[in-house]
Amino acid sequence: MHASDWSAPTAQRLTLARRLRDAGVASETVLSALIRIPRERFVDEALWSRAYEDTALPIGHGQTISQPFIVARMIESVLPPRGRFKRVLEVGTGCGYQAAVLSQLADEVYSIERIKPLYERARANLRPLRLANVRLAYGDGYAGLPAAAPFDAIVVAAAAPQIPEELKQQLTRGGKIIVPVGRDDQQLLLLERRVAGFIEKRLELVRFVPMLPGLVPA
Repeated sequence: MHASDWSAPTAQRLTLARRLRDAGVASETVLSALIRIPRERFVDEALWSRAYEDTALPIGHGQTISQPFIVARMIESVLPPRGRFKRVLEVGTGCGYQAAVLSQLADEVYSIERIKPLYERARANLRPLRLANVRLAYGDGYAGLPAAAPFDAIVVAAAAPQIPEELKQQLTRGGKIIVPVGRDDQQLLLLERRVAGFIEKRLELVRFVPMLPGLVPA
């Protein structure tokens, strides 16, 4: 499949982008990336008719494909001023949708998933898109990917009790990490690594599945 077969904007994608813009997504760079990715390819066929609703949808194993607004909001919060990542890490691949969006904005995308069947599903979902800059890993998200670090951004797609220290240390200087933090009441926390430490910013309230340690085999 060539990019021209799937990346051309459709009326549904353009409508979704307009809704996200109206909801407060400010980055046209991020919106353009979302417009290029066919979200229906990352959900079950029975949910295709809902693929461009601004809502989370189930993908099995107690997980969801994130709400498009939240995907856009998290990515634009860590996007460098130049509008492109050199190397970015996603924790929680899920079905692969956010990794696909990130592929349009980065030289290298790394994504880690702890649930083996979802890891395999994401690989299958992404394969037809032929995204040469996306690399998936089966592993514990709390450990990150030290062998591929440092990253200029880390996006965590599950709610942790606090921002994992191991992930913070895998940021380059000036890099940013965004994590939903909390159990019942969750809030997006944005950290930027500086020479003297980390600068924290609190963003909106959210609802994510919990970030769990360890691996779930097939």
